[in-house]
Amino acid sequence: MDENIIVQCTNCGAKNRIPKARLNDAPRCGACHMPLNIMSFHDRPVVVADSSFKQEVLDYPGLVIVDFWAPWCAPCRMVAPALERLASEYAGALKVAKLNVDENPVTASSYGIRSIPSLLIFRNGKLVDTLIGAMPYEEIKSRIDYHGAFHSN
Repeated sequence: MDENIIVQCTNCGAKNRIPKARLNDAPRCGACHMPLNIMSFHDRPVVVADSSFKQEVLDYPGLVIVDFWAPWCAPCRMVAPALERLASEYAGALKVAKLNVDENPVTASSYGIRSIPSLLIFRNGKLVDTLIGAMPYEEIKSRIDYHGAFHSN
């Protein structure tokens, strides 16, 4: 059975179910018939940096959760599998981004990150929620659902 993803149309907001095998076929929105932006389909966390944060997070048309982390941080490593799972389950509805605070101090400082892991949730470039500390999958999922994400499967 083909796996489907849900891609939200950036033109009209309609949710479109697309078989993963057809992503390269230039799919169009079923409601407004505009081309779907499948570039917004992410099923794995995306690494962001100070230089790419604006483009990858603030200019992104939809929901993004950014994991502010560091490789030496044990709680950060505990949260990583939950974020991998969420990226896969919410592909097309949620972008999961990771920003290493040691390598990208400008962005971390601009958001007042003092404790890691810190998970910041953005909708259409606006900060809408902050989660601090190692949280279980269910709690992170609940906050994402609260902000309007939906499963792709």
